[in-house]
Amino acid sequence: MSYFKALGLGKEPFSTSPDPEFFYHSTSHETALKRLEIAIRLRRGLSIILGDVGTGKTTLLRTLLQTFKDEGDFLFHMVLDPSYKSEFQFLSSLVKMFDIMPVFKSTLDFKEALERYLFQKGVEENKTIVLLIDEGQKITLENLEVLRMFLNYETNEYKLLQLVVMGQVEMLPRIKRVRNFMDRVALKYTINPLDEIETKKMIEFRLRQAGYSRKNNLFTDEAIDQVYQHTQGYPRKIAMLCHDALETIAMKDVSVVDAEIIKGLR
Repeated sequence: MSYFKALGLGKEPFSTSPDPEFFYHSTSHETALKRLEIAIRLRRGLSIILGDVGTGKTTLLRTLLQTFKDEGDFLFHMVLDPSYKSEFQFLSSLVKMFDIMPVFKSTLDFKEALERYLFQKGVEENKTIVLLIDEGQKITLENLEVLRMFLNYETNEYKLLQLVVMGQVEMLPRIKRVRNFMDRVALKYTINPLDEIETKKMIEFRLRQAGYSRKNNLFTDEAIDQVYQHTQGYPRKIAMLCHDALETIAMKDVSVVDAEIIKGLR
């Protein structure tokens, strides 16, 4: 029997996979999500979300997709790894992603085809095209110039491409090196780690989502304090530590994670 079933859980509560079902809406994450939704609906163009490793940026992107899942007027595309080595490679990947079929021979062909596609979808069909880019710190300066070009495609009222870039904080100085790029930023927001109260709420939320309904708490308050001290509120670290803690009590055949168990895992 898997450890989570032995503990009264229906599924794994502390997976590090970017599952929107287990996305805890902290104050910072909820603010980022709502502001992104507004920027996309208003077709404002470029949104940049920054955050350290493990703050939940990828899960935030997946949750954003879920927000629009039943709305056919929004066309979403996602780039999980933007470390393309050349402009040609990047543009080639985008035309395939957008399902643009003609044969192309040059970067100019790609750019013209993408501009036509954005105009057709965004103006003639009144669709909102959204490109989500994760791991934005991997984008080369050359391809940042490509993204800047996309932001030039607009009507009098709105941008033809809604661009959301998620990246580590180190991305910001690189973006500032691209001329006029920052001038096009409609939204810039930094996701912060959770505080101690939110750490407790995240743990409780994930346990509920996983089907835990017993009266006793699986984590003592002292254990949660130790979790926070060790992780400093980074969601990925919280999930990993809590997963190890539940495995430990399952193997030891005890029913509660206390402070000593967390200390033993640190």
